[in-house]
Amino acid sequence: MKRILSLGLLAGVLLSCLAGCGLRQGSAPSGATSSAGVSKSESAFSSAPAGESLPAGAPQSEPAAPVSAAPSEAPADAEIRPEDALAIALENAGVPAGDAYNVKNETDGDNGIPLYDIEFETDYGDYDFSVAIHGGRIVGADYEVDEEWLDTLGGRPVSLVEAAAIAAGKVPGASAADVDIREESGDGRGRYEGMLFFDGMQYEFEIDPPTGRIFDWNADLRS
Repeated sequence: MKRILSLGLLAGVLLSCLAGCGLRQGSAPSGATSSAGVSKSESAFSSAPAGESLPAGAPQSEPAAPVSAAPSEAPADAEIRPEDALAIALENAGVPAGDAYNVKNETDGDNGIPLYDIEFETDYGDYDFSVAIHGGRIVGADYEVDEEWLDTLGGRPVSLVEAAAIAAGKVPGASAADVDIREESGDGRGRYEGMLFFDGMQYEFEIDPPTGRIFDWNADLRS
């Protein structure tokens, strides 16, 4: 009887060993890592293959920012608007927009060039400009500032050389070397007078030495 009991106990131990081996040969328990070192819980958030969506809540990579196209530059002979032509005239005259009144802006033409004829008044002078509709080039100008306003408008004293640079600065592409200028002092206050020929245009001007302001300016297109 004792031998039969011993055989039964041995058989039970063998069955228990076989059951334990089966657990160890099966799938790894939760939290175990794969041979690559990534746990199964982590692998759920890896990038999905092409054409497949990521699981809900998975981290998404930031999309690349769109590259905006560079703004195209307008051609040099592009048609400008009337308000653009007025702005060009005001800037050339050195007149703030708020100082101008009785503004007239009409289309016209001269020597086959379509133009905006612009006129405006200020408390210190009257201004006339002709601005090309295509390209915005100033092809005509005439204005004179009342001399009693010069000191109130402000500025700083300038030399003859500086005055030549000021006049050339009003003509795109011109330099002080293109300016013929001299000093006149017959009227007490003194002035710089000069001429400039450039790119088919003739310019005549007078500059106030104490303020450096152009107070007389005339520009004509020469055919």
